[in-house]
Amino acid sequence: MPRITAAQIGAGGANVCAFLDMLAFSEGTAGRGEDGYNVLVGGSLFSSYHAHPERSVWLPRYQVHSTAAGRYQFLRRTWRGLAQQLKLSDFGPESQDLGAVELIRGRKALEDLRAGRFASAIEKCAPEWASLPGAGYGQREHKLESLLRVYLAAGGYSKGK
Repeated sequence: MPRITAAQIGAGGANVCAFLDMLAFSEGTAGRGEDGYNVLVGGSLFSSYHAHPERSVWLPRYQVHSTAAGRYQFLRRTWRGLAQQLKLSDFGPESQDLGAVELIRGRKALEDLRAGRFASAIEKCAPEWASLPGAGYGQREHKLESLLRVYLAAGGYSKGK
C-alpha cells in the first residue's frame, strides 16, 4: 500500500493510490521486500533510502543496462529531475510515491484518474512506464484488463475511457 495518503493527493486520491499499487504490480515490485520500495531492476534489493542507488544492472533478456530502482522503477536520470523539482531529500517510500504522482501529473493523467478514466490514464502514462500497454519499449507489457483488475482490487474506481 502506498505511504502517501489520499488526503495528500486531494480529491480522487483513492484512485491515485490504487493506480500506484497497480504500477507496482505492473513494474514487478509489488509484494517484494519493503513492498517494493527497495527493489532494483532485475529483482535484487538495495538497503538504503538515502538516495537513488544509481546501480546499472545488465538485463540480458533485453540486452540493455538499466538504472531502474524503487517501487515505480525510476531511472537515475528521471529521479534526479524529480528530486530537484520536488526538493526530495531521499529515495524513501513517501518520496517515491510523490515522484510517481508527479510523473502521472506530468503526463496529464491525474485528472483522468480522479474522474475514474483508467484506460485514458494508462494510455497517457505508457510512455513513462515500460510495463504499461502501448509503451513500445520492447519489454513485457501487461494487458489493460489485467491492470484494471489490480487497480479495482486496490480500491480504484473506473467508469470507462
